[in-house]
Formats: sequence, C-alpha cells, structure tokens
Amino acid sequence: MKRSEFLKQSLVLAGASVVLPSFSAPVADSFSLPALPYAFDALEPHIDRLTMEIHHDRHHKAYVDNLNKALPAATKSLEEILATVSTQPVAVRNNGGGHWNHSFFWNVLGPAKGSKPSAALAKQIEADFGSFDAFKAEFTKSATSRFGSGWAWLIKKDGKLVISSTPNQDNPLMDVAEVKGQPILALDVWEHAYYLKYMNKRADYIAAFWNLVNWDFVSTNFSK
Repeated sequence: MKRSEFLKQSLVLAGASVVLPSFSAPVADSFSLPALPYAFDALEPHIDRLTMEIHHDRHHKAYVDNLNKALPAATKSLEEILATVSTQPVAVRNNGGGHWNHSFFWNVLGPAKGSKPSAALAKQIEADFGSFDAFKAEFTKSATSRFGSGWAWLIKKDGKLVISSTPNQDNPLMDVAEVKGQPILALDVWEHAYYLKYMNKRADYIAAFWNLVNWDFVSTNFSK
C-alpha cells in the first residue's frame, strides 16, 4: 500500500466518509495525494469548482511530489518529521507542511449542511473566547492580518483553545512554530485558495469560509 491517509476515524459528510489525515507508513513507502472527500463543485457557490480542482490536483499534488523527492525513503510518520522539522532541509519543511496542511484542510471544509460545534467544543469556545461570535471575530482577524501567504489555526494547547497563524506552509505541529499545539481547525489564506473567485478580497473569502466549516470534523479533533 502506498503511504495512505489511513482511517483513524470516520465521520459522515454528505453521504461520504471523511478520513482524518494520517501519515504513518512502512519504511521506504512514499507519500500520496489523498482524494477530496467531496466533488470539486460541492463547495459552490462559496468556493468554485475550478479553484478546488487546481488547488487539489496541482498545488497539493506538487507538495506531495516534491516531498517524495526530498524524502524518497522516509522512516517516520509525517507528524514525527514535522515535530523536528528544524533539522530537515527547507524542502521538507515547505512540502511536508504543504501536504499535511492541505490534507487537514480538505476535511475542515464540507458542503453546507448546517453543522454546529459539539456541546463540549461550544462550551470550550465560550470559556476561552467569551462567545462564539468573539471567537469568529478573533479567528477572522488572524486570517485577515496574516501578511502574504499562510494559514490561520484554531489549536488545542494545554487544555485550552488558542488562535494563531503561520507563514507559508508552516503549522503548529512544527518545532519552528511560534505557537505549538494540536490543530483543530484551519484556513488556507494563500491567494491560490481564493483568487479566481474573490480576486484580492481575502476578507470576502474568509466570510464565505464560515458557511463551509465541517464542525463534525472540528469537534472530533477537539475531543481526541
């Protein structure tokens, strides 16, 4: 079997199984591009079909291909590699981060279905941010203010929820991250994630993102 994102848990999203990203694999195996858990046009009108196709089939695939070139015979899971990424070549940091981030992000998104945070997650959000609206405002600010390309994150750290952002393809699992923790929710704010539909209006893309959050997936991340 190729280095596949094997099933850690299953959720139901629009009738399809959602696979949480995982990267453990046998020695000398290679990383592979995970399939989207929904059709390219499933996120319309918020994210258009062409953007999703290019984002997944070209951008994400390029990270996977380049990661395999940089690590042709990896002996550790990607999470383990990212935990000590400061000891790795820059190509591993950029492409390993790009592969993990996108594998996670595809599952954060889902066709609009009105899902909500679990009771436990909603309670923690209220405890750590004051209200759900305050959380959304802070996360939106983090995503909007990230200069250039990068990501906004909701992470679990020391039993609390924390919002952070990272540049390029860095993530909170990396030992180089300013704020480290377990990712719960993420938003890609690279221009290739939204430029075809929203042009330079990142704020509009971020606002649309809230219509697509798969809270079942996010809540499961929180409860792990």
